Amino acid sequence: MQNKNTKKWWALFALSLGVFMGLLDITVVNVALPTMVKSFSATFNDLQWVVNAYTIAFSVVLLVVSKLGDMYGRKKVVLISMLVFVVASATNGLATNLLVLDIGRVVQAFGGAGLMTLSMALVASNFEGAQRGTALGILGSVMGLSTVSGPLIGGLLVESFGWPAIFYVNVPIGIVAAILMWFTIDETPSYGKGQKIDWLGIFLSTAAIFFAVYGLVEKENHPHLPWTDLGIAAWLVAAVALLLIFILVEMRSDHPMMNLKLFKNGNFVGSVIVAFALGSAVYASNIYLTSLMQNYMGYSAFDTGVRQLTMTVWSLILGPVTGYLGTKYSKRKIISASLLLAGMGFLLLANAMTTKLTYMQLVPTLVMLGITNGLVNPMLNTAGLEGAAPKEIGMVSGLLNVFRQLGTSFGIVILGLAQTNHYDQYLNAHFSFPQAPVVMVGSLKQVLIQAGPFSGNTIAYSTKLSDLPFVKELQGVVWNAYCSGMRGLAYTAMTIVLIGAVGAFCLLKDHAKSK
Repeated sequence: MQNKNTKKWWALFALSLGVFMGLLDITVVNVALPTMVKSFSATFNDLQWVVNAYTIAFSVVLLVVSKLGDMYGRKKVVLISMLVFVVASATNGLATNLLVLDIGRVVQAFGGAGLMTLSMALVASNFEGAQRGTALGILGSVMGLSTVSGPLIGGLLVESFGWPAIFYVNVPIGIVAAILMWFTIDETPSYGKGQKIDWLGIFLSTAAIFFAVYGLVEKENHPHLPWTDLGIAAWLVAAVALLLIFILVEMRSDHPMMNLKLFKNGNFVGSVIVAFALGSAVYASNIYLTSLMQNYMGYSAFDTGVRQLTMTVWSLILGPVTGYLGTKYSKRKIISASLLLAGMGFLLLANAMTTKLTYMQLVPTLVMLGITNGLVNPMLNTAGLEGAAPKEIGMVSGLLNVFRQLGTSFGIVILGLAQTNHYDQYLNAHFSFPQAPVVMVGSLKQVLIQAGPFSGNTIAYSTKLSDLPFVKELQGVVWNAYCSGMRGLAYTAMTIVLIGAVGAFCLLKDHAKSK
């Protein structure tokens, strides 16, 4: 009995390694982009697809691998996913041109998605009772930690070994994890054995998610284009249309890919809302906090990661105890209160955003977001899976991951638009230098608006403008415009987590507590 119990915890360790690698590779590449620009003699726009290819492919196949795991055995599919991930990682490290790297990232994402969604389902099926809550809590903490630790790990690897190291490091870790998985994980039944594969459902769901994420990525890359622009609206309208067709097809299918009755369960819907809010506010905002610390406060990628430990460390501290807390106290109230705490953190960020901002002023926000992530993400997994039939665990975990990832993609766009709108408004209202020619001022303002909040500071402090007699005033206006943008972003993120808190409080159910 003791050996069997020990075996389960080794399985959890192996699955946690897989989840950590799969999610880390969504964010870790951001830190390596400047080095890749020089290595490939390319532009940032060219390299953006190294990031986007992984994000889109990862989102698209989450539901597909969940269904395949249910039908053919989750252990088999997760091991195949690990093999795909390791081989693609090695290929990416060896890539000599962007085409190979982009294709490799797509293939790597297929493996990463399998590791992510099936690991959660395997933990749920291999653990029972109070141990399940603890194990899911630990896995959820690993998810949260991997999502926000990209700058630290990526910065360390890139600065020490170069950009290929962010891919090569997956190879030995993946091999060790695969060996552990082989010997420690118990295979789950093939719940869909004898069923026909719902190819139409797979195609429609995959296409709908692809169109939705691609449309959001296009909006992210072109923030000044309206939502009605054909290059953005067409993708999003197509996504909605495909979703509606998917629902109609699944309602009439004898062997549907997804049981739509799940969405009649208020507890599951509440979990989905929380997953979306967590991704679109907490995870998405981390990208902008990283940009703030690097582009405006002047920290290196590694120094930024070190300072963000005040946020990331909470996943390690709280993860092991969330299972216990969830059995003793109301998950509904803990999740709601945690999201309210994040809302308070965003409010403090908005109030702190001035040109005199210091790291110590950021610490309270980082701590509050870290505690929220450390509590909500692990507890969300347990809450969402409560009451799910064994054959539905794979699909439920897949859907929670899909909405968490869609939330992150949506949040990056929405928070970015809020930041850009407030940044533009400030520049339009305050960009006035009487001592300079009107034409010069107008052209410079347009350059800064087109560059956006991310790059405005770099332009204002560039050597090309250093000889301007009004350069100090210009730099002050750009800094204040950026602060205005960050305040708009913080208020938007605060609104999202408050909606999530209300949804959690109203829809999540309080299940029986352990005595």
